[in-house]
Amino acid sequence: MLRMDHAGNIDRDIRGKRSSCVADRLIADLAERQHGVVALRQLEALGLPAGAIEWRLRVGRLHALHRAVYAVGHRPATKEARWMAAVLTGGSGAVLSHHSAAAHWGIRRTGGMGLGVTAPGRRRSRDGIAFHRSVLPPDERTVHDGIPITTVPRTLFDIAATLNLRQLERAVNEAEIRRLWDDLSLPDLLRRYPRRKGSRNVRRLLDKRSAGANVTESDLEVLFLSFADRHGLPQPETNSCVEGFWVDCVWRAERVVLELDSWEFHRTRSTFESDRRKIRVLQARHWRCVPVTYRQLTEDAEEVAGDVRRLLAPATLAA
Repeated sequence: MLRMDHAGNIDRDIRGKRSSCVADRLIADLAERQHGVVALRQLEALGLPAGAIEWRLRVGRLHALHRAVYAVGHRPATKEARWMAAVLTGGSGAVLSHHSAAAHWGIRRTGGMGLGVTAPGRRRSRDGIAFHRSVLPPDERTVHDGIPITTVPRTLFDIAATLNLRQLERAVNEAEIRRLWDDLSLPDLLRRYPRRKGSRNVRRLLDKRSAGANVTESDLEVLFLSFADRHGLPQPETNSCVEGFWVDCVWRAERVVLELDSWEFHRTRSTFESDRRKIRVLQARHWRCVPVTYRQLTEDAEEVAGDVRRLLAPATLAA
């Protein structure tokens, strides 16, 4: 027969093992939602005492990544885990930001840059993490793939401070291609932070992108006719029917169609689809279809004139 004190020890051991298993399950569930990493404050919130945390570090169930941030089971190998660990290092209210946020959104590669985190409190940058102090409004922060992060517009505004205009434009274009729309826009942020670092680049980009935004189709037609005359190009027929489609400009003998495009004219899905169908059908019937935008006519005039001249050359300008 077991002595009572020995039986009590066994009972305590069993309860302790059960408690440990429950704790490990809770830690694993938390880590699964956070790309395999957890923070000390989260473990304490689960009820783990300091001794239990230290024991798990000794036996390899936890691995220290940053101060008070651990990987569960093994050291993380993914970018997402490193980003999440950096955010947890920033404490409550921290979010992934700047070039790290741009990389996570897929709108720009980091190019080996350090990790960027924005947090409400002052923190010293360390372990490859650059901390930026700011209390972000709710509409400038979100969660993407489980990681607290700045919204796409706020991310673009942040990286505008270190990019040139061309690089910023590429990042904005990538965001549009990925359809990363947001209720908050770059113009909203520019009004909110008119003198913030990066606002000059954002303002220049918005001015560039708005060029021609309010130009009507008739304005574009008049502009192109003047353009053709100025560059010695044959005047086309305008607003004519070709193969059952209305086109902006056509040179019938040369079988060349030129469409005057504007972002404003192609914002709906139906317009986008019908224009692509028109181009497909005309191309299949041996018409050469060329889209030209307002910005191209005004900013790349010589290049556009040369291209149109080459399209017309076989029949009219070969000499």
